[in-house]
Amino acid sequence: MAKKAEAHHGGAWKVAYADFVTAMMALFMVLWISAQDQEILLATSQYFKSPFNSPLDSSSGVMNSDIEPGGVKGGGEEADLTSLAETAFLHSLARDFYRMLDIDESETDSPVEVKVTSDGLRVIVYDRATRPMFESGSSGFTEWGRFVIQNLAWIADRQDFKIRIDGHVSSDFRATSSDYGPWELTADRANAARREMQHYAVNPDRFERVTGFADTAPLSDTESGAPENQRIELSFAILASQ
Repeated sequence: MAKKAEAHHGGAWKVAYADFVTAMMALFMVLWISAQDQEILLATSQYFKSPFNSPLDSSSGVMNSDIEPGGVKGGGEEADLTSLAETAFLHSLARDFYRMLDIDESETDSPVEVKVTSDGLRVIVYDRATRPMFESGSSGFTEWGRFVIQNLAWIADRQDFKIRIDGHVSSDFRATSSDYGPWELTADRANAARREMQHYAVNPDRFERVTGFADTAPLSDTESGAPENQRIELSFAILASQ
């Protein structure tokens, strides 16, 4: 009698088992990531949105950055990861701010410029003739200027930043009164920004410095009389305790 043909089992079970192991690995990864600090979550999220752009890659087109290439904080791998997470977090905040203002950061003569610095964010709001921040020759906000400050306050109120505000004018500014010149105007504009942010619920303790520089500190890549020097600068520094 011929032997009964030996039964052969297919390999489908191997594929199913491999899928099961992969799913379990993915589950463990998700659980591990979910248990990390908020900064790590933001950095991981940013990576998967754009996996081929490092958070420190200045060529990504997100915004200008004052951070030197490879300029992460010392102290080993943990410090490097924290620095990368903070940088990704700051880039994410800057993108959110641009979106809230409906601004393309790459546009020429943008009314707002955001830079990631070594300790936080620096926001330059230009008082351009095409989109003025202030009423002419005064510290009163235009509708646009108030909208910008309101959105900055919304971001600052939700993060533990120390805030510095600096007012500037160009050397072409002409005072209308001998008793009220560029020093008074820039100091008043910086203080107007502070008051407006406090009005929108930013804690007064967050403000570290409010200064008027008149026309003494033009942007490094401009002539002192350039209209770009009509501006206020707001620096948002991450607290050391974060």
